[in-house]
Amino acid sequence: MAKVLPFNGLLPTVEKVEKVSAVPYDVVNSEEAAQIAGDNELSFLRVSKPEIELEKGINLYSDAVYAKAAENFKKLCEIAPLELDKEKNMYVYYLKMDDNVQIGVVGASSTEDYDNDIIKKHEKTRQDKEDDRARHVMTLRSQTGPVFLTYKDNAEIDGVVEEIIKEKPLFDFTAEDGVVHKLWKTGETRGQKISSLFGEVPALYIADGHHRAASASRAAATCREQNPKHTGDEEYNLFLTVIFPGSQLNILPYNRAVHDLNGLSEEELISKIEDKFTIEVTDNPSPAKYAEICMFLGAKWYKLTPKFNVQELGVIERLDVSILQDNILAPLLGIDDPRTSKRIDFVGGIRGTKELERLVEIDRAKVAFSMYSTTVKQLMDIADADEIMPPKSTWFEPKLRDGLVCHNF
Repeated sequence: MAKVLPFNGLLPTVEKVEKVSAVPYDVVNSEEAAQIAGDNELSFLRVSKPEIELEKGINLYSDAVYAKAAENFKKLCEIAPLELDKEKNMYVYYLKMDDNVQIGVVGASSTEDYDNDIIKKHEKTRQDKEDDRARHVMTLRSQTGPVFLTYKDNAEIDGVVEEIIKEKPLFDFTAEDGVVHKLWKTGETRGQKISSLFGEVPALYIADGHHRAASASRAAATCREQNPKHTGDEEYNLFLTVIFPGSQLNILPYNRAVHDLNGLSEEELISKIEDKFTIEVTDNPSPAKYAEICMFLGAKWYKLTPKFNVQELGVIERLDVSILQDNILAPLLGIDDPRTSKRIDFVGGIRGTKELERLVEIDRAKVAFSMYSTTVKQLMDIADADEIMPPKSTWFEPKLRDGLVCHNF
């Protein structure tokens, strides 16, 4: 059963929270982070992307970058300021993007649950990214951005959360991208109640933040090794999470754009695709249902419908991204390993199908594919089967803010 505990959060003041909180470190590059931070000295990007204050082109994994992160974190704690909650709380986090609302619980989850697969994964991590985040959290002795978890809906947890959001929130602001963010403290009694209810939840699932979760586990292991009096109750055994009911998640597709046709003409590619798919010209650039794929080629959109029975495929093979990969990208376009291929771009669904058209029109790509979104059920089924999703299968929106609540250890 899941262990999720109240903790003493490190929070900005109400007056400064909008200036402090920032997009996650891994959705922007250094140049974009510098532009977003601008002249805002309180932007959390100065902690999560500290290279923006160092010489251009610096090695992102150099000692100077982590030293600058620690320096900026200490400074931000002083000038924002960031204040440590005197009570052990959980926090309720509300996000609204357009018509989509999701309300989750911010809590301290167990690294032991992560290690023992009570917190389930669906994605492989990269060693260099794990190393980076592990060093970052150990340098700061704080987790400054949450891991995004989900679970199968629980009416009792929903009931406590619904009580809390009737009250006035501690934070309430609209970020520059139009997303509304609100935060409430649970108070100790309700925090303990939510904790006990999560204690009856058999599994949590990582939606987004596999590298943050892996780095938290590694940081806990390092701290255990350094502490001869380790008991298991230390704060380093916990990590910062926001946990949302599965029914509320908004998963957008992760679309694909391929730079060339692997030596084929447009007519030859269509002919080969027709061996396994019915092809129709369409005015709708987005698939209407599961297992449909839309293709932009030669200034036209096509709808591709499998001629084979996708329900006979395995839990991984029946994913839309797998259907595309196994039947078109690999055998026809030569994209054997999308993790390492330099001939394919992945385009988050938040950019829409117009971005796919643009990439083809500027000759960055010769063909683009618009996907149907992976479902929460598919994500959970794959994690339950101890399987790994293909790369770039899910794009979650809205993004959780870094620096809204931190967990010191």
